Amino acid sequence: MPATTSRALGTYVFLATRRTEDLAPAHRIAHDILDDVDRTCSRFRTDSDLSRANAAAGRWVGVDPILVAAVAAANAAALQTGGLVHPLLGRTLVQLGYDRDLAELTPVAEDQALAVAWPAATPGPESWREIGLDPDGAIRVPAGTALDLGSTGKAWAADVIATAYAEELGGSALVCLGGDLAIAAPDGEPWWVAISTRVGDPAETTVGLDRGGLATSSTRVRRWARRGAAVHHLVDPRTGLPAPEVWRTVSATGPTCAAANTATTAAVVLGADAPGWLTARGVTARLVGAGGEVVTTGGWPADEQRRTA
Repeated sequence: MPATTSRALGTYVFLATRRTEDLAPAHRIAHDILDDVDRTCSRFRTDSDLSRANAAAGRWVGVDPILVAAVAAANAAALQTGGLVHPLLGRTLVQLGYDRDLAELTPVAEDQALAVAWPAATPGPESWREIGLDPDGAIRVPAGTALDLGSTGKAWAADVIATAYAEELGGSALVCLGGDLAIAAPDGEPWWVAISTRVGDPAETTVGLDRGGLATSSTRVRRWARRGAAVHHLVDPRTGLPAPEVWRTVSATGPTCAAANTATTAAVVLGADAPGWLTARGVTARLVGAGGEVVTTGGWPADEQRRTA
């Protein structure tokens, strides 16, 4: 399988194509799109469109339509989850110490228990509805809030890249951004995807995906130290705190990568209520508890079945 791995948006970028001749243009397309996403949507670049919009919260700001589309996708995730996946956690994350690239923060062991006793500010469960969007290129961030697209941005970007592949490449292709994966131009043949908690870990299970998207959210990565406490990036917008570690990872499939990622993020936030929530929405998912126990929903087969499939 022709494939390549590179870096962008602070994470790894894995690309694979059915045809060898598609790999080089796939790499070019992906990184052209990711350069535009970084330029417009990064919270860590002072010159990004998102940073300018946050700095002028309460006022309309002219921005690239790319940012408008990314925020519209984040708003769709908020609507689908009743605000459990929230695009206005920028100030909350800054107060939790996530105010620069993760590589610059103080690392903690992945098994160090959370010990945060000081909640950060919460944006209000319905505040995302107050975001103003003009498809022609303008945005208004509600006063007193700040955008952060960390919960949805990579998955949305994977879908954008997959759409571009379908339009420009000759065969099927796969793009994975830090665990958020989308299939372009399905051809009926499965792409076999290994799932693990962290990059480089042994595969815990393998998924055969022939269309749509797959996402994995984990509380064991993107962790840092703040005021002597361990913190992770998946924040419960209702409390302003990192979600309790009921699940160390949640993986899900969906018609798009964004849909799969919306489900996994909401599941981590919901904790013990996640299996019922996922089942009620027909989501196929695999949840791994803090102690290693596995729960599945929808049509996700048992690991024993998958290994012999």
